[in-house]
Amino acid sequence: MFLGTLKIDELVKSCHSDESVNIDDRCCPLAQMLVLSPTNNNRDLTWEGNMILKTISAMLLISLLMLLPASAGSMDPMDTIKGPIDAAIAILNDPQYKNAGTKADQRDKIWSAVKPMFDFRLISRRAVGGHWDKFSDTEKTQFSDVFADFLGNTYIDKIQGEYHNEKIVYLSQALASGRYAEVKTQILREAVQIPVYYRLIKNNEDSWHVYDIIVEGVSLVKNYRTQFASILKKETPAQLIERLNKKLTEQNQRLSKNG
Repeated sequence: MFLGTLKIDELVKSCHSDESVNIDDRCCPLAQMLVLSPTNNNRDLTWEGNMILKTISAMLLISLLMLLPASAGSMDPMDTIKGPIDAAIAILNDPQYKNAGTKADQRDKIWSAVKPMFDFRLISRRAVGGHWDKFSDTEKTQFSDVFADFLGNTYIDKIQGEYHNEKIVYLSQALASGRYAEVKTQILREAVQIPVYYRLIKNNEDSWHVYDIIVEGVSLVKNYRTQFASILKKETPAQLIERLNKKLTEQNQRLSKNG
């Protein structure tokens, strides 16, 4: 856990050090009140007394930090996907969604849990490839929005229909250049192990987001890039967006009938 960029063990070390510490830069107001400064009022305190008070202040500060939630920027790539995926599995296993007519609510809950971990703008740009520059700014936003909803419907519907208490194993994470990462997972389905790799990028807010998923060696982005490239050779971006909107409408109508 961090306070800014200063680790807790560094705070403890600084509070036990005889060197002066810039409290304004490192600590919260509580620490500023607790850590003694060499004023006329405390010069007569013994060295042992100073050390006791500094130790108490460090302990209180650590206790306070332990109560604070970690910021999104402090999460590593594996944590970024593990939280939403575990939440989605919990929703899939929730007995309240075993009843008829509850699939739509379950689907919305799952989508709310997993959607924030994706960078759909980047997914859209990579899926379109070199044709992205042909899209106006408005078309880029329209395409990203409809493509996100289309993907959500497609894959959540598939998960709802095929999930049978499979287990997710989080294997490893690897970072490249400090900005890119790949998290390797496995889906355990009876005797079958399905490798699923998540590729992530760190944005300017220091948060990780998924921009591609590789299932058994097949890239989601590359799969759609092939399809979109074929369409965009003959049609405009506006026509592609119209196609996706039509598909999305058909999806929504079918899903609403299925509950």
